[in-house]
Amino acid sequence: MRALNYDVAIKTTVDFIKEKVGDAGANGVVIGISGGIDSATVAYLAVRALGKDRVMGLIMPYYENRDVDDAKLVCESLGIEYELINIKPIVDEFERAVGGLDTLSRGNVMSRTRMVLLYAHANARNYLVLGTSNRSEFLTGYFTKWGDGASDYAPLINLYKTEVWEIAKRLGVPEGIIQKKPSAGLWEGQTDEDELGISYRLLDEILWRLVDLKMEKGEIARELGVPVERVEYVEGLVKKSEHKRRLPIGPEF
Repeated sequence: MRALNYDVAIKTTVDFIKEKVGDAGANGVVIGISGGIDSATVAYLAVRALGKDRVMGLIMPYYENRDVDDAKLVCESLGIEYELINIKPIVDEFERAVGGLDTLSRGNVMSRTRMVLLYAHANARNYLVLGTSNRSEFLTGYFTKWGDGASDYAPLINLYKTEVWEIAKRLGVPEGIIQKKPSAGLWEGQTDEDELGISYRLLDEILWRLVDLKMEKGEIARELGVPVERVEYVEGLVKKSEHKRRLPIGPEF
């Protein structure tokens, strides 16, 4: 992986948040706090940038589990205002309206419901919505379009997951959250790495070489000691999710 200076990365991100909130004339930011490492890291960075009184957390579970406790721990550790909204009744209404949803579709509705609630709170307070997607998720399309992929600014969007782990340690994010298996919380027992079909550590090594360094697939495979099929698998994730990384387009006349 690249040799990132984490202290500089933290300062750059904190300055970025402060600048963008100032430029927008916003009163503060609202963040969806999931209990995972990405949202915790964004919250810690936002408090450094703006102070705890200008940061609000929204905890929006569908399932009542450990993630809710971890999300509360983040908010209470930082001393920020937060609100807990159980989204199950909202999602259930959507499901009734369309006559049933499969697991993936329900997960997408959950993510988009959270986005609507974040923007409702942001609009009411003249806040910005800070997204929590990292570069690993962004490049592979591991996010819901117009759901968790929607935000005003995304402080982690150019940081790989493994880099977020390192930054979280330096910021003092609770160890239990850092060590927890990453999960989007879209169904019980779901984990990111199981769904992606690859560990974040290998994924990031491949993505960095494939996207940033633009190395040949065979060279990447030899350097990492993995079958070229693993590199091709990651390349496929990037290509198939291209539509998620841009605004809708139409024909030119």
